[in-house]
Amino acid sequence: MATEGPAGQSPSRSKRADAQRNRQTVLTAAAEVFVTSGVDAPIRQIATRAGVGMATIYRHFPTRADLVTAVYHHQIEACAQAGPNLLASADSPLDALRQWIDLFVDFLVTKHGLADALQSDNERFAALHAYFLDRLLPVCAQLLDAAVEVGDIRPGTQPYELMRGIGNLCIGRDNDPRYDPRRLIALLLQGLRRPPTS
Repeated sequence: MATEGPAGQSPSRSKRADAQRNRQTVLTAAAEVFVTSGVDAPIRQIATRAGVGMATIYRHFPTRADLVTAVYHHQIEACAQAGPNLLASADSPLDALRQWIDLFVDFLVTKHGLADALQSDNERFAALHAYFLDRLLPVCAQLLDAAVEVGDIRPGTQPYELMRGIGNLCIGRDNDPRYDPRRLIALLLQGLRRPPTS
């Protein structure tokens, strides 16, 4: 019979919990490093940020493509789960939509360079893109519908069009420090507002 750890857990359960924590720590650190240094950043830099050894990273993610894919999945899930939470906690559906779009823009910045990193693995990239749409389109639709329902924005905006437009506005951010896509995204959202009734 296995002995229990200090928290009343068996050693194997405790090891699994530690491994899961390490994995999450690596994913968070990798996402942060990718924002500043791109997906080709040295693994050593990610290990330092995560406070783990390089062997830990390779144990969870044997290849760079595995790591980049996992970060992408992790960010999609965080963005998807944030939508309903923001809708429940924000002052209005429009505020929830604005905050979610901020997270979505952060996600797009993290995603920078993903296509190049997975260039040799097109099937994996196609599957990730489908997963991205499957998870995020319904969340965007829910936020838009809620804002329309209370009269914050006019009806007729398609979630795919909005997400695609935001993605297009984010292009070029890395090449021009004078360009801030968030300013144009704020204008885009302002254009969605329902005009006040006189």
